[in-house]
Amino acid sequence: MPLLKVMPEEKRFDFASGKNLMQIMLDAGLFIDNACGGKGLCGKCRVRIVSGDAGEPGETERGMISEADLAQGVRLACLVYPESDITIEPLQKEKKHDVLASGYMPDFEFEPDIVKKPVTIHKPTLADQTPFENQIIEQLGVDASVGHDGATGYLGVDYTALSEHSMLPGDYTAVLHNEKIIALEPGDTTDSVYGVAIDIGTTTVVCSLIDMLTGEELGHASEINAQKFFGLDVLTRITYEIENPEDGADKLQKAIVGSINKMVKSVCDEKGVAQDRIYEISVGANCTMMHMLMGVDARPIGKAPFAPVFARAKDVKASDIGLKAAPGARLYCLPSVSAYIGADIVAGAYVCDLRNRKGNVMFIDIGTNGEIVLAANGHLMSCSCAAGPALEGMNISSGMRAAEGAIEDIHISEDGVDLKVIGDSEPAGICGSGILTVTKELLRTGFVKKTGAFVKADKFSEDDYRAKYLAVDEEGKRSFRMTEGGNGTDALYITQGDIRQVQLAKGAILSGFMALLRKAGIGMEDLDKVLIAGQFGAHLPAESITGTGILPFEVEDRIEYVGNTSKTGAYMALMSSSVKRQMEALAHDMDYLELGATDNYERLLSECLIFPSFK
Repeated sequence: MPLLKVMPEEKRFDFASGKNLMQIMLDAGLFIDNACGGKGLCGKCRVRIVSGDAGEPGETERGMISEADLAQGVRLACLVYPESDITIEPLQKEKKHDVLASGYMPDFEFEPDIVKKPVTIHKPTLADQTPFENQIIEQLGVDASVGHDGATGYLGVDYTALSEHSMLPGDYTAVLHNEKIIALEPGDTTDSVYGVAIDIGTTTVVCSLIDMLTGEELGHASEINAQKFFGLDVLTRITYEIENPEDGADKLQKAIVGSINKMVKSVCDEKGVAQDRIYEISVGANCTMMHMLMGVDARPIGKAPFAPVFARAKDVKASDIGLKAAPGARLYCLPSVSAYIGADIVAGAYVCDLRNRKGNVMFIDIGTNGEIVLAANGHLMSCSCAAGPALEGMNISSGMRAAEGAIEDIHISEDGVDLKVIGDSEPAGICGSGILTVTKELLRTGFVKKTGAFVKADKFSEDDYRAKYLAVDEEGKRSFRMTEGGNGTDALYITQGDIRQVQLAKGAILSGFMALLRKAGIGMEDLDKVLIAGQFGAHLPAESITGTGILPFEVEDRIEYVGNTSKTGAYMALMSSSVKRQMEALAHDMDYLELGATDNYERLLSECLIFPSFK
């Protein structure tokens, strides 16, 4: 088999011919940015060919890579199909990301499904031959014939619990889940009951270790979603399943399950908690991520009419999907509403108590998809709009995730361009919060018109400070130069195409916002509060949200940030049986508005694409 050699570490991997270099690297577990899922659209998967036959670059590569870089061997990994030994140097390094783990937490009563109770198994005699199982059931007082949901055929003790031990007479601890005995442990372990609350986002995953006796969060671990190797957004991962029908869903499931097991082990080791003392895992996630966690076909979500395989809550054995926890441990997946209003949004609506709030409140989770819930005096109506990955730094010429080296804030004035960079390092690109801020600044300072077009070069006189920042290439395309480059780094620009990506995202979110108000017959003046949730929204100042027109200027003083409500919802479900039931009822009762099917939506979207004017 041909050999892939990776410099400078000189790592070596065998590979089968017929695959592109990006797939070969992913199979080898090597990091590579593949925002478009290997379609040759984003230009992010750059590598340098040190030696070997990579073939001649095609028109697509020549349009994305400069002649100077091509001469240095720079290529797009997704468009290179090596057939023989090849040596490469990756041009990207995986950087540490700051993941949001906290959020607003309402008061609620603890009543977890998991309970531990001590039992004693007595030595049988000829006069008393009561089976061990019956002794346990009698001591605990559980109904051995009817389950907690009224289903008949309930047999008391899970057979796996009986087979775990030799069951000698003595003291044991019974672990109950909704009055069903799921495990038996030798001795008294009633002081050791732990659970895990998880938020699985398309981009990031957060796992929190919870002491279920006290409700205390002992610690958390977070990572970028391991499914990034198969695409950076929902649709590219669904496309991976479509293109790999035999094992695509299995690979996506193993990626996320393996990542969760790794994070849970990490936080358990840190806090001195045995992983086999975790009895329930509760998960909030969007509908696609939930399908991929469960190993269920997500392909129907990616094509009309966008009907998911399931939306109801799931309560199964954690071991059924490979999660490592206590014997008999449960996995609870929060309910969704539809393909694009997932459990993460249901969790947010519950955590923020939208159903019981008086007045009119809008809940928005801004990301690759913008999910919006309007609570109009307790009636919940939702919609989802495809914002695209621009708001997370993708499909942007200098875009990157919110990691070290990313520009996250910018201010333009006569004194120059003032940048705030994550990690106080040299700027390597711009993340989502940065691209929104720079768009707002370009609108404010007159570089960009409300139509989204850059002004012409002759608009500025030679003594206008803005003139030196407006760059025009040989084809007459205009852009804004954020950095000069130097010290081995290239200059960073905001192009016309970047502005258009932001414009499409802002138009999508604002149109959903306005469509829900119109459907409910509510005016802007009647809106009492706008709640912003999620990883991305937490890093956005209100003036950037309204300054780019994602939301109208009128609501700027009504914006409130509620953090990672998906993980908070998972935590509340972990700690309360009634919370689970209430979330399930809320998901069932929440209405969903399909924007594409609403009257005059195309006209509304067109209006919402216009940027706001600055006075």
